[in-house]
Amino acid sequence: MMNWKRRILSMSLAFCLILIFAPSHAFAVASFARQTGLACSGCHTTIPELTPLGRTFKLYGYTMTGMQAITSKNGKTTAGLNLGNYLPLSAFFQVSNTSTSKPQPGTQNGSFELPQAASLFLAGAMSTHAGGFIQITYNTQDNHFGWDNTDIRYANSRKLGGKDLVFGLTLNNNPTVEDLWNDVPAWGFPFVSPDSTPTPMASAVIDGGLAQDVAGLGTYAMWNNHLYGAVTGYRSEHLGGPQPIDGAGFGINIRGVAPYWRLAWQQTMGNNYLEFGTYGIHVSSSPNTILGLTDRVTDVAADMQYERILPTQHNNLVTVHSTYIHETSTLDATLAAGGAAFPQHHLNTFRLDGIYHFGNKYAATIGTFATWGTPDAMLFAQAPVSGSANGDPKSNGYIANFSYWPVQNIQLAAQYTGYAKFNGLGSNYDGAGRNASDNNSLYLMIWFIF
Repeated sequence: MMNWKRRILSMSLAFCLILIFAPSHAFAVASFARQTGLACSGCHTTIPELTPLGRTFKLYGYTMTGMQAITSKNGKTTAGLNLGNYLPLSAFFQVSNTSTSKPQPGTQNGSFELPQAASLFLAGAMSTHAGGFIQITYNTQDNHFGWDNTDIRYANSRKLGGKDLVFGLTLNNNPTVEDLWNDVPAWGFPFVSPDSTPTPMASAVIDGGLAQDVAGLGTYAMWNNHLYGAVTGYRSEHLGGPQPIDGAGFGINIRGVAPYWRLAWQQTMGNNYLEFGTYGIHVSSSPNTILGLTDRVTDVAADMQYERILPTQHNNLVTVHSTYIHETSTLDATLAAGGAAFPQHHLNTFRLDGIYHFGNKYAATIGTFATWGTPDAMLFAQAPVSGSANGDPKSNGYIANFSYWPVQNIQLAAQYTGYAKFNGLGSNYDGAGRNASDNNSLYLMIWFIF
């Protein structure tokens, strides 16, 4: 216990020293900031949390620009050109230190990563109506770069019923990455996370289960700046696997096309903003093969985002995000392979967070999360640290985060995650003597964006 307290004290002191000696002026250097000539705070509150301008910028395909471009007129037999004067590259670099309440067996407690992750971005306008967000990321655990979130868009606008209609196409590799709001899995809280701590074993397919492992083509539209809808079809792409795909070694191999849908309404009322909507996906897949029996999974979700500008000197802001995902599954293929005790299952996920923004320099966040569903001792098998002693997927807890931006492109964050239940139980959840609270973690991070 004393060692744990000393670790918290030493890391906290180090974090405070960084805060004290950090610079205090502001500037913007990321690709979108260079392209638009706007500070980072024009489009973001807490990165990656978007402002109304940021949502509009994304809706229009990342094409808004404040810089001169190389142009050529378009004609019947002449191809036009609208090309930026620079290659829109940017990068980020994360350094972190993470400790859990109790070490994982056979490991030291305290993971210092330099870096935890580093990303390169090709992000910005490609032409008058096309733009993109393409990311490759270095991961310390794998010790190599890999393809990360990608969203390439075409966008245009017309009048429909006398109201503005913005519509477009998206090519992307992660369901919900194309979304405009920060209550969906790709962009939801927590915005930063450790990569060395145990995490609950059960999660919905749409909750990151297909991220960077699929390729999708979809369409979207926003009418009258209120009603938003999107439809995308996804196929497995399995980067790093053989092409054409044989499915070996991959738990999800989409059979046919997996349809994703999204519907949302947004409304501004004075200093208040509200978005509510629904999204979901249906996946038919064969684990480790492209033949034979299939697992069929349907996720249906509801989401909400609320923002209120407070009448303070620095326009402090309160934001609230929430999502609920209900998953139903028929696991015929997994059952036949001996991975489940019966075919029919359901899984529920709920998340809620609230953020108080002190201007654009400080932010304090508290969030809660819960997962629960059908117990299955074969699907959620017993294993030290990562498994479940009773086959129950129930996990719940909270996350508290405090972030500080000495400048708009450098973030310092302290984040604590606490568990009440982990993989079904609070005490001895893995059958090997580990408690849910043993996985509580303190995470300190510095994020450089340039």
